[in-house]
Amino acid sequence: MQTHQLIIALFQRFCWLDEGLQARLHNAGWPDVSRAQSMVMTNIVTGVARPSDIARNLGFSRQAIHTTIGQMTQLGMVMLTDDPDDRRHKIVSLTPAGEQMRHDAQVAMDALGAQVAGRLGRRRFDALLATLEADWGENIEPPVPESTTSR
Repeated sequence: MQTHQLIIALFQRFCWLDEGLQARLHNAGWPDVSRAQSMVMTNIVTGVARPSDIARNLGFSRQAIHTTIGQMTQLGMVMLTDDPDDRRHKIVSLTPAGEQMRHDAQVAMDALGAQVAGRLGRRRFDALLATLEADWGENIEPPVPESTTSR
């Protein structure tokens, strides 16, 4: 089994999708966004609203996420407001322009999905999507190495 290739194959296909998405958004007149900005937007759309939670999901530092959100705010895509449940935190949400961009991104992703289904065939595409959406269980913890020294 060639499991060492799994992460490479998944990442390459992710990049293919993201590049296709970015190209379609660019062609629709939207400003170019970085992959980090795209991933922040994905988190917001899926209901992750606190910058610290977005940072944790993406494995980025909170400082990097705040910088990215600041750039997105300047582009008019998102806004920060006080968290009504905890004033120590902020909530990031899409602006009306960000909502329109999200809509255009969904149209682009639908087109990309149709393109992949056309290339793979509907049955293989549906099987791929079902596999990726399946519950893979809890993340696998790395094994604890056994001590090689005697005490």
